[in-house]
Amino acid sequence: MMKKRWLLSLLLLLAAGVAHAQGAAPGTPLLRSLSLTFDTVRYSLGEQMLTVAGEPRLYFYYHNDDQVAELRLVPLRPGRRAPRLLPSPDYVLQDSLVASASGEYRGMLHFRNLTGVPFVRLAFAPATDSAGRLARAQQLISLLPLTRTTLDARVSNSELFIGEEKVLEVSTNNLANVRISNDWTKNQDIDYKLAREKNGLFLHLVPNALGPHSVVVRALAERPHLDGAGRLTYQLPPLRLDFVVKASRLRFLTAERKDVTYDEAGRSQGIEFVLDDGHNFDLHRTYRVEAQQEPGGALIAEIYTRNYISNDRVLCQLRVYNPHRQSEGYLYIKDGDVAKYITNFDITPRPRIAAISVLHRGGDWTSSTTISPSETVDVRLEGESLLKGRYHFDGVSVVPSDSSTRSEKAVIYRLQVPLAIVRKRVAVFDGGTPTDFSLSVKEAQRPHPLNFVQVNYGNGPHPITQLNGPVLYDRTISDVVVSFNTNAIDQSSDLYGRQYLALDVRILDDKGNLIDQQRVDNLTICPGESSPRSAYYQGNDCQVGNLNLNTILTRKTYDLDAWYRIVIVIKHNPLQYTTKGYSQQVELVLRRHVNFDINVSFPAGLLTKIKNVDGYGSFSGISLATLAQLSFYAPDRINKLRPYRIGAGFVALNAFNLSSNNDPNNPVQRDLGIVILGSVTPIRTGARLTFPLYLGGGYLLSQGKPFLLFGPGIGVTL
Repeated sequence: MMKKRWLLSLLLLLAAGVAHAQGAAPGTPLLRSLSLTFDTVRYSLGEQMLTVAGEPRLYFYYHNDDQVAELRLVPLRPGRRAPRLLPSPDYVLQDSLVASASGEYRGMLHFRNLTGVPFVRLAFAPATDSAGRLARAQQLISLLPLTRTTLDARVSNSELFIGEEKVLEVSTNNLANVRISNDWTKNQDIDYKLAREKNGLFLHLVPNALGPHSVVVRALAERPHLDGAGRLTYQLPPLRLDFVVKASRLRFLTAERKDVTYDEAGRSQGIEFVLDDGHNFDLHRTYRVEAQQEPGGALIAEIYTRNYISNDRVLCQLRVYNPHRQSEGYLYIKDGDVAKYITNFDITPRPRIAAISVLHRGGDWTSSTTISPSETVDVRLEGESLLKGRYHFDGVSVVPSDSSTRSEKAVIYRLQVPLAIVRKRVAVFDGGTPTDFSLSVKEAQRPHPLNFVQVNYGNGPHPITQLNGPVLYDRTISDVVVSFNTNAIDQSSDLYGRQYLALDVRILDDKGNLIDQQRVDNLTICPGESSPRSAYYQGNDCQVGNLNLNTILTRKTYDLDAWYRIVIVIKHNPLQYTTKGYSQQVELVLRRHVNFDINVSFPAGLLTKIKNVDGYGSFSGISLATLAQLSFYAPDRINKLRPYRIGAGFVALNAFNLSSNNDPNNPVQRDLGIVILGSVTPIRTGARLTFPLYLGGGYLLSQGKPFLLFGPGIGVTL
């Protein structure tokens, strides 16, 4: 055993090394160690392990279905954050994992219904990857809950009587873990069956032979335990009970039939019935059958003796008037009011279905009898005497299940609907007779993730789920085409059916004002030819071909100006589904890198320098500049300009200078120049009046000389 544990630990370490070298992938080990502590017992990964169906599992013992355990784990890479425990309906992590100084993380894990859940797994995923996005790698740890279940019964009177059924209550420490078959043993000295009744466990006994006898009750468990050799076993410890079987004070007559149907035909015409010979029977005589030995009991049935037959038996005619169960006590055969014999058999109504309900995977019981191809559902029949019925469903398969709900009032069947089913109605038969109930076959209708929707705005189709955030596009958008990859909807083992979508398109200008909006409410996308049910989806309402937005928009996409936005929202029509569907938004932005405009500004206090002229110009004059100007947008921002510009045009130096033009101290007088100017302007959105700082040079037309200038000014944008 120690050698196996050492080998398993070595394999885990080797797998961890490969995962560290190759990166995270599904199934990559994320943990160095893991343990669960129940009360004072600790179960560790790599030590308490059993292989079940080829899969290693960490086993542990529990005593309550909703038990709380302490979870301890150490990440594979020291110093890293603890992997995330993914949520599951089978357990709840009550508090966040808390790290200790040794690098171990601890938390309290609250399990739910350990007996009823067939498979319990802990799924871990890394906290985040290097880019901060959620990682897709997972490590699954399969658990094997074990529990010890005991059976005990208190026998106050060890006497049994031939033909009398006795019921004992059986005490157990885990009622849900006892597997109930509701079947009688056969050909035993004392036949028995275990049944779950009134939220308890009961043992039914029927003796067949006189004298002292022992009953050894052997039952199976839903959750196993380890035997003395360390092997899994589902066999519960046997329950041994000792009895003394005595003869009845009245002679018991065994009936050939243990179940008689109670209906109008059995009351009016009667049925043939064979009883043991009571040796005092008078032929051609009617005997009264009651449920009590004392006189005055209600009439249950009448027995009319017809003929003696072989094997010491009597052929009778039986007419029934009231129902009866063997568990309710004996039936007394009376001559008048005097009891002569006792017997026992069931008198039950004919099987009848009163209601039918369906349970889909992950849902609740519903009265809707709609099922879909390739679906596995539970069907519950409710009515009377259902255990007598031989029910089957035309065209679908009944899957064996461990359901314990099987009684006279209700039975549950697990059905597998064929993928290639062609009929629209599945009739429920009792033997060869159709009942009044059936199941309706409807094509699957579930919302599929919108990755089958593609958007093409000029550079090829893209799945809409990949277009997250604003998409900046540099060119003119001639059209936006929405297409659908219909072959990506259905798979052979996972059907979604028709997809009912709604599309909303809005056009916004560079200020965010709405200038156009259109909506398509009924957009039906049918699965393509790769779907195994494609022939059953087709119809006149299926979308054929692509959807061009320019066919529905008033403002065409090729007429849009810079920084206009096209907002497309595609979502499932909620009126067509019972669950919430998916929704996806795409925002296309017409990006531009350069903007051209005409700018009029008033440079003031310019520092000018004319070639071959001593000194600098006066700072007192106000000039007038008219420029054809280029401004530049920030590359990663929407409609945001950079603070610098460059332009070319004319500047009237000292256009508003009131001093004399012949001032000898002013080398730069009024003049008109052709200039190239660069400016640095504070960025304020939508501002018409700015205060730029100018730097540039040009050529003075009057003086015929080049010059340089630098200084502030007042800018007006037209």
